[in-house]
Amino acid sequence: MKLLIFRTLLIYLCVLFAMRLMGKRQLGELQPEELVSTMLISNLASISIESEEVPITASLVPLFLIALLELLSSVLSFYSQSFSNLVAGRPKTVIQNGRIDQQALRMLRLSAADLLEALRSKDIYDPRDVSYAIVETNGTLSVALKPSREPATLSDLGIAVQRAQATIPFVVDGQVLADNLQFCGKDMDWLERTATANTLMVSEILLLLGNDTEDYFLLRKEKGAPAKGAQ
Repeated sequence: MKLLIFRTLLIYLCVLFAMRLMGKRQLGELQPEELVSTMLISNLASISIESEEVPITASLVPLFLIALLELLSSVLSFYSQSFSNLVAGRPKTVIQNGRIDQQALRMLRLSAADLLEALRSKDIYDPRDVSYAIVETNGTLSVALKPSREPATLSDLGIAVQRAQATIPFVVDGQVLADNLQFCGKDMDWLERTATANTLMVSEILLLLGNDTEDYFLLRKEKGAPAKGAQ
């Protein structure tokens, strides 16, 4: 039992290190070669954990070899567009000026129903509203609406924007995100003053959101009501 726990912990740490080495993105954003590497690594890890008779090096050696091959592939893709096209393919335009390219759909083996489903996931129900749509190399659909179908922005309505930065977290579960504070022109002194103004210590804050103005949203770790800063 102790051996099983040790092998599981070791494999977990090694897989975690390998994934960090490869710089994994979210699963939905994986390129084909990245997805293959992830699947192979997971299979190698499970074999080493489940089969105690298999030497642990029998999984660790190919595991790190796959990680190094993926790292090498990403470097080559960065410096060579031809290699990148060979491994990951190219983006393909499937809608242009409201017209669906049926030949492109056949090349991608993408049905019309699949295309409509992808459009609906972006709250688009009529292909005629699309200026162009591209299937990216990771399988996601990027869409640009026609100018007449674009939602109105504040600048279109002539409304002045009151803040330059978006609202981002400064404190999450008592942990200070110093980079976010600096990004909005704030520092620890501002954070301490804000916490004191709400009769709290920083460690007692569950959530503190703000931007580059003096407006903020604060939520205590306890069940008290959230407080909102002055404008």
